[in-house]
Amino acid sequence: MSSHGFPRTRRRVGLVAGAVALMVTAGMMVAGNAQAAAGCQVAYAVPSQWQGGFTADVKVTNLGDAVNGWSLSWAFPSGQRVTQAWNATVTSSGDQVTAKNVSYNAAIGTNASVSFGFNGSWTGSNTAPASFALNGVTCTGSVGGTPSPTPTVTPSPTPTTSPSTSPSPSPGGDAAATVAAMQPGWNVGNTLDAIPDETAWGNPLITQAMLHEVRAQGYNSIRIPITWSNHHGPAPTYTIDPVWLSRVQQVVDWSLAEGLYVMINLHHDSWQWINGYPGDRTNVMNRYTALWTQIATRFRDHSSKLVFENINEPQFTGTSGDAQSDEVLRELHVAFVRLVRQSGGNNATRLLVLPTLNTNSNQAQLDALAATIAQLNDRNIAATVHFYGWWPFSVNIAGGTRYDTNVEQDMVDGFDRVRNTFAARGVPVIVGEWGLLSYDYTRPGIIERGELLKFFEAVGYQARIRKFTTMLWDAGSFLNRNTLQWRDPGLLALMKTSVTTRSATASSDQVYVRRTGTITSRTLTLNLNGASFQGLRQGSTNLVNGTDYTVSGTTLTLTSSALTRLVGNRAPGVNATIEARFSQGVPWQISIISYDPPTQAAATGTTASFTIPTQFRGDQLATMEARYADGSAAGPANWTTYKEFWSTFQPDYAANTILLKPEFFAEVNDGPVILTFHLWSGTQITYRLTKSGGTVTGSVG
Repeated sequence: MSSHGFPRTRRRVGLVAGAVALMVTAGMMVAGNAQAAAGCQVAYAVPSQWQGGFTADVKVTNLGDAVNGWSLSWAFPSGQRVTQAWNATVTSSGDQVTAKNVSYNAAIGTNASVSFGFNGSWTGSNTAPASFALNGVTCTGSVGGTPSPTPTVTPSPTPTTSPSTSPSPSPGGDAAATVAAMQPGWNVGNTLDAIPDETAWGNPLITQAMLHEVRAQGYNSIRIPITWSNHHGPAPTYTIDPVWLSRVQQVVDWSLAEGLYVMINLHHDSWQWINGYPGDRTNVMNRYTALWTQIATRFRDHSSKLVFENINEPQFTGTSGDAQSDEVLRELHVAFVRLVRQSGGNNATRLLVLPTLNTNSNQAQLDALAATIAQLNDRNIAATVHFYGWWPFSVNIAGGTRYDTNVEQDMVDGFDRVRNTFAARGVPVIVGEWGLLSYDYTRPGIIERGELLKFFEAVGYQARIRKFTTMLWDAGSFLNRNTLQWRDPGLLALMKTSVTTRSATASSDQVYVRRTGTITSRTLTLNLNGASFQGLRQGSTNLVNGTDYTVSGTTLTLTSSALTRLVGNRAPGVNATIEARFSQGVPWQISIISYDPPTQAAATGTTASFTIPTQFRGDQLATMEARYADGSAAGPANWTTYKEFWSTFQPDYAANTILLKPEFFAEVNDGPVILTFHLWSGTQITYRLTKSGGTVTGSVG
């Protein structure tokens, strides 16, 4: 995962989300001068579609003279909109869309291709664009302007770097035992993988004390993401900076000395230069093999507790789609395994970890990696995928505020695919990164804590029963590396427990009580997860069954008398915290909160800076909806009325405001917009905006 890696991961989740696909091919003319022959072909595919959203892949093949700098334009026939893109810069004006090259894919040689993709939204229908234009010239399907039959998009045979016969099985080693011993694992993210150096993304240098703390908390392995692209010399040798290599070895050696298994890799190299492999095979393969040859040589005599992962989240430009990307990834996998095994020493039997394309759990990508592993016939290989959960919940969009059946089914389905493809066939599995995309201590409130706890508890259980090893992605949100204190000790305790035992949870970890009026009893539903309820406690004091609470099956009822005592003077906010205790696992904390319905006030501002005065009065914001007067969705991601928390709106409880961000207004039409704020107490507030150019006014109700 990158420090700002959400768009790529969103694409991965989108591909999992649906199975509707269509393919459109079109020939097209390329703008050129009188001396230049011009023409090209476009393949537009929708490999995944779901309610209100879809993923599109676009491949442009240049049939004429080479171009350097391209701009592809089209019109959506059904009102679709692009919500995010990769490998191109996409802008829209109504139905008109323009995709322009980024720095690394501006040049398209004769008969060469470039690919990009995007996530989009739709309502009603999702009809493919009828035509395209490249650099301002409408497609005609031939060089020089004479239409020709639409070429096929089947990729030409891809050169292979594998040996003509499958390598013999490597001797020794027990991959399954090694992977099992690595559970649980932890990522020291955004550090040695940071660009250009270790502290560039805000984390301190890795220390022995930090590694000791990680080991002391029960972690058995550490993944050390490493970006090498800024730390080696030019072709043809690509010599790694000896100071950098020594620093990597120092951290590896410290980790091994703590008793940790260690996994190292090529990390952000995946999108910095490895992704160009389809169009630059010789140079990329030379660089790739040069780096891994040096790394393998440096560490060939290290303990077998050191593990090599060849590429983080592999992705490619210039292919016809995932099928061809899977094939070029196979070439890199085979080259990696061959050169490591040939480097001698402990590398002959060292565990090697191979990822799927984008480390996703789509069945096609799982099958492609399984075929590669079968071809390699090497018993010391593990498969790896990444898991960041159901996207709407992981980023809090489309009303995804709770750990619900959608979130759980996404997890179960993905984990089952991985188990059935690999673990059930004897290939051990490492979930090399996992977490929730928007869980970040610098952006509190995106994921409500109780809902987050349920997700983390479930991941621990679902991975354990399938015998996966999981490695938590931590870029600083879990362990404060400056103080070596865990930011949420309760979450840490739950994760530690989940390695061996389930913990019970409840329908909520919050009970809201109005500050005025009669206090009545409240109920919560217990999710026992195999445990039995044993009682409630406040601090060291046990609450009394029958007086303070009752339990009937899985329904826990807090009595009015107990709540009256717990809210005390009914000051806004959390007045008390109690714990539900069970026969196994960690207790479930429940906050007793006093509140009055929040109030808002009129405001004026600009699309660059607009804040709504909001007296929260003990309540907290769960999500926000935005609609036009006709009820249709307003703002970004217009396939849903529920906007993405923090990226488009952000509460500030200390300042008593809600900020609407420029990113929200960038996709809002002039005129009235109706906002609905959903609070965790169940309260809903309506607020009305009027946008006129760069000016915004707001009023209550």
